[in-house]
Amino acid sequence: MPWVVLGLWVAALAVLGPFGGKLADVQRDRAVDYLPASADSTQVAEMQDRLPGGETTRLVLVYHREGGLTAADRDRAAGQVERIAETFELTGRPGPVPSKDGATLMYPVGSTAPGTDEEARDDFVHGVRKITEGGDGLSVDVSGPGALATDAAEVYTSLGGPLLYTTVAVVALLLILIYRSPFLWLVPLVVAGIADFLSMAVAYGLHQFLGTPISGQSSGVMTILVFGAGTDYALLLVSRYREELRRFERPQEAMRAALRGCGPAVLASSGTVAAGLLCLLAADLNSSRGMGPLGTVGVLCALVAMVTLLPALLVLLGRRVFWPLVPAFGSRPKERRGLFAAMGSSAGRRPLAVLATGGALLGALALGAFALPGELKQEDSFTERPQAVTAMRTLAEAYPEHSTQPVTVLTPSGRAERSLREIRATEGVDTARTTRAGQGWTEISVVAEGAPQSPAETRTIERLRDTLDGSYVGGPSAEQIDLTETNARDTRIVVPLVLLSVLLILTVLLRSLVAPVLLTVAVVGVWGASLGIAGLVFGPLFGFGGTDPGLGLLSFVFLVALGVDYGIFLMHRMREESLGGAEPAAAALTALRTTGAVIASAGLVLAATFAVLTSMPMVQLVELGFVIAVGVLLDTFLVRTYLVTSASLLLGRKLWWPGALSKPPRQADPPREPETAGAAAR
Repeated sequence: MPWVVLGLWVAALAVLGPFGGKLADVQRDRAVDYLPASADSTQVAEMQDRLPGGETTRLVLVYHREGGLTAADRDRAAGQVERIAETFELTGRPGPVPSKDGATLMYPVGSTAPGTDEEARDDFVHGVRKITEGGDGLSVDVSGPGALATDAAEVYTSLGGPLLYTTVAVVALLLILIYRSPFLWLVPLVVAGIADFLSMAVAYGLHQFLGTPISGQSSGVMTILVFGAGTDYALLLVSRYREELRRFERPQEAMRAALRGCGPAVLASSGTVAAGLLCLLAADLNSSRGMGPLGTVGVLCALVAMVTLLPALLVLLGRRVFWPLVPAFGSRPKERRGLFAAMGSSAGRRPLAVLATGGALLGALALGAFALPGELKQEDSFTERPQAVTAMRTLAEAYPEHSTQPVTVLTPSGRAERSLREIRATEGVDTARTTRAGQGWTEISVVAEGAPQSPAETRTIERLRDTLDGSYVGGPSAEQIDLTETNARDTRIVVPLVLLSVLLILTVLLRSLVAPVLLTVAVVGVWGASLGIAGLVFGPLFGFGGTDPGLGLLSFVFLVALGVDYGIFLMHRMREESLGGAEPAAAALTALRTTGAVIASAGLVLAATFAVLTSMPMVQLVELGFVIAVGVLLDTFLVRTYLVTSASLLLGRKLWWPGALSKPPRQADPPREPETAGAAAR
């Protein structure tokens, strides 16, 4: 049987292998791929694609010299702009916009030649950057939405290799430390790598047949989930397999027993994560909605690989794979008082005090969420400042009196003149001009008086949307407004769906209403405390200028879905002990003692894989990775070990209400005295 399973996997990889390598080809990181599906800014981006020449790629050339530009600097700038106009097809002749202090010169440049082709857009940006040269104290930077999109795309493209290699290295190191074997660590790591390749092929199929959006963020998180969740399942299975090898002589029989023992917990765990992630399909934000299916693909591919390929390889390799700590048939593990037995004893002595102290600690940490920095601006999205962001900082200092990032308005061509008058009469508008028309729509470029993504510019955009009937207002600043508003709407819808799906799965698995509520409340507390810790370090320690609008929702989905995993492992073993006749207190402490080390190992691996995201150059990924890693560690070493155990001890049999385990066992009737014996006694 193991050889058959291995053969099926080889055949599956041979068929699906060519598709896994194509995932990077369909990855898209344009603004429209992250925007809300129904927002004004999305409509603008999609309609611009249909206008003559496609979407306009807007750039801003920034010439700056400390102390003031010279006549030679201005001549150089004019000559370079002339070369750009001769080399590329521009939407209009660029004109200089000098700053009041005379130290900066700005040239807005636009072209429809790249259209919606990202490669052509990047060629245009790089071509302009090659032409624009500074020197001798003159700095020249290229900024604007087009340049910012190119810099962001290059960062996302560069994530794949470093993210995968760093994740593999971290998981390998932890597995070596956990297993203390020169060979065993390699087996689950190889299987996780195969599962990751399989997930890429399946994700590519979803994109081709269902149009599922693939972004750098979603594909990166999918890889993290494959290695993190997959390694968790492997740790649980290998631990149970090691136990069964002491009871069964043949590895195949031991593996069957191991799969019967931990299989339900692993299936329920992966089902909970998948159900929670699929709730993201209800989100209106494209990036969140696309991450749901991809995350689900990653978890399910990890599950399939760890319950089929991993058991087959372990059986074929036999007991020697555990060398030098080989579990011999009929042997007993060394009896020693472990860390988790000591933790359980401390929780068992004063469970109410432990529960109250732990709950107060989580509540106090959660208060730190009020210190989270404000919304993350586009120029603050990089941990290392690219050229486009450097230019934006220069522009903000040189032109504080008005925006340097146009707002785009698309209005029906029949009312273009009227819309232009209304725009110019709107409070907060500096300038407005028609840039092009086609397909029944006219594009108007609007420059606001307020700085980009400032409260003043936000109010101007809101006034434009209220004033212009039948028109759409878009552009980078409008996109940021729509991202924030849509994330708030998605949170109100997705959070209840996640909680409901998790509660339903736990209720079915544990045959109880109280235990699922306990686990759910625990992981929600962990989420709040994790955001609180983030609020204490993001600004003061990391120096982040803002918080990603989607951080709250995504971290909630991942922490609730993944955190419940460990609750399932613990509660499933507790229920198993109770069914075996153990008293509630003994069942809780035994479950903690037997699963504590595995849960701790799994938590460390999962936290470490998400912590890999903190080494990436995008602030959104760093923030998400930090919050989830901290949450997993809190859940593993505080909530699961102390709070859930102490709550279980306090609840006793009520933990399993209204199931059969909530009722005390029936006392057997005393044996009746034989009649002859009774007569003799009389």
